[in-house]
This record gives sequence, structure tokens and C-alpha cells, in this order.
Amino acid sequence: MDIFDQLKSAASAEWSSYVDHDFVRQMGAGTLPEAAFRTYLVQDYLFLIQFARAWALAAYKSRTPADIRAAQAGLAAILDETELHVRLCARWGLSREDIESAPEHQATVAYTRYVLDCGAAGDLLELHAALAPCVIGYAEIGRALAPNGVAALGDHPYREWIGEYAGDGYQQVASQARKHLDELAARTMTERRFVELTGVFATASRLEADFWQMGLDAQPR
Repeated sequence: MDIFDQLKSAASAEWSSYVDHDFVRQMGAGTLPEAAFRTYLVQDYLFLIQFARAWALAAYKSRTPADIRAAQAGLAAILDETELHVRLCARWGLSREDIESAPEHQATVAYTRYVLDCGAAGDLLELHAALAPCVIGYAEIGRALAPNGVAALGDHPYREWIGEYAGDGYQQVASQARKHLDELAARTMTERRFVELTGVFATASRLEADFWQMGLDAQPR
């Protein structure tokens, strides 16, 4: 197993609470209330702004050109991802300015600042362990929600979102992030370090589950 699979196995309860969350299940079934998805989408846009900062921090923490390029690619992918949110929000008459002026939910603050703190206080490997549940996890969720390909989703209400993360472009982003995480681990991994990284990975996964729950808890407007 690569380091990502090892972390998933060591933090299996937290990982399952994230990828098998009821929000994900309802989205896959097409029964997720629009209000829940809309709340999630706006908050996820704000979330991605902070994650873009985390990728910029990864570039700062890097000591090799290859690591800097990996951070650059991650940052570019995050900024591209925000455009999906803008397109989807436009369907409800929400402009980019509307989204960016929305207040951050507590779950958004908790998760993003945790990742930024991991990056500020720790090294590059710790930062990537904190980023991994989001970056790589969304690719796994996308594949799980489109097992027969995006075309088979037909007129599924969340086809565009699922297609973004199940598509080849994002799958490649996640694959590269996974490979880079493994390369970083190969440089400095120890038994003690693995225990520490498992804690980081587990916390980030739990915060991802809290982020889904925030959407489900949204009140219809």
C-alpha cells in the first residue's frame, strides 16, 4: 500500500464518516435537497480560497523545484475548481460577488484554519497529509458516484458536480497529489512520524464530514 492507503486504513473510522456521509449518499441518489447543496457550494467556494492559500504555503515550504511545481499544479487546480462553483451558483442568481461576500460558516473556518495551521507549524509532509482527504478524497467520491461513467448519470441533478470530480482532469490531479504524498513520505517517514500523520489525516477527514453535515443542517430559504 502507498502512504495514502496506509493513512486511510489507520484512520478508517474517520475516513468512512467522510466518504460515506449521508450528504454524499443523498447526492449520489439525487435526493439531496437543493438548499443543502447550495449552502455547501457557497461555503466550498470560500473553503477553496483558503485551500489555495494552503497550496501557496506548500510552495513556500518546498525546497526542490519538483515540490514547487507540485504546489503550483495544486494551486492551479484549486482555482479552476472555483469556476465550477461560480457556474452552478449562477443558476440561483448568485454572482461571484455574492458568493465571496457570504460569511464563512464555523465548519469552513475550523477545517481550513486547521490545514493552514498544519502547514504553518509543520513541514511539507504534514501539510500534504492535511490536504490529502480533500484533494484525493473528492476523486474517490467522484468515482464512487459515477461507477459507470458520467454519461450514464443522464439527467441526474448533480451530474455537473459529480462529473467534475469523476472526470479525467480531476482524477489526474488527485493521482499526482497521491504520488507526491508518497514521495514526500519516502524521504522522512518513521514509525513515530506515521502515528503523527495519522492524527492529522484523521482530523482532516473528520472535519470533512463536519463540512458535509453543515450542508445537511442548512435551513431552506
